[in-house]
Amino acid sequence: MFKGALFDLDGVIADTSVYHFQAWTKLSQDNFQRDLPAKLEEQTKGVSRADSLQRILDYLQIQVTPDKFQQLMKQKNEYYLKLLQTLTPKNILPGINQLLQTLSQSGVKLALASASLNAPIILDRLQLSDYFAAIANPAEVKQGKPAPDIFLAAADGIKVKPQDCIALEDSIAGIQAINQAQAFSVGIGDSQELAAADILFAQTKDLNIEQISNAYQQWQEGQS
Repeated sequence: MFKGALFDLDGVIADTSVYHFQAWTKLSQDNFQRDLPAKLEEQTKGVSRADSLQRILDYLQIQVTPDKFQQLMKQKNEYYLKLLQTLTPKNILPGINQLLQTLSQSGVKLALASASLNAPIILDRLQLSDYFAAIANPAEVKQGKPAPDIFLAAADGIKVKPQDCIALEDSIAGIQAINQAQAFSVGIGDSQELAAADILFAQTKDLNIEQISNAYQQWQEGQS
């Protein structure tokens, strides 16, 4: 049995990624009078605020000064925090409450590995903070996803080797980060690009501890 479980937040615990993209869209409309296409939402999912903004500016073919860049990130976060005021435990994705309870009761240590600087606020609003023994701080890691740093920090926070952890993600960058961290990757979503996950479920409500445990055991045997 794995000893640790590392969770992404947006799209895994709650669908806050939709709030992120709403905030980015408003930012683009207010500053550049441009709408953002839906395809950009996937490209900004799971990555840091700075990386997301850079991808949006690249799409818009706009260059800004470093000071303006910082101003835009701050403005986006203000939009996002206003949207978060509507967040309640009702926004927890199906199956996640039961999964967290089962893992905790089984003695598995839980850590959060999110690119969101607002993760502690979100967990509080969802009333899930007590489940997590550690929250990795994205401001303290050298590189964001798809680099493995945030997952390595999360595993270190609960004093469990990455190889003894499962990690749950819904983004391509996140799955790449987990695999580089040498943890067992649990993908959530129906995108073909998530096929690199060690096990894949279409939705959070489909997550199954027994299936994950069996796949993890086979994966561990393959590592030895």
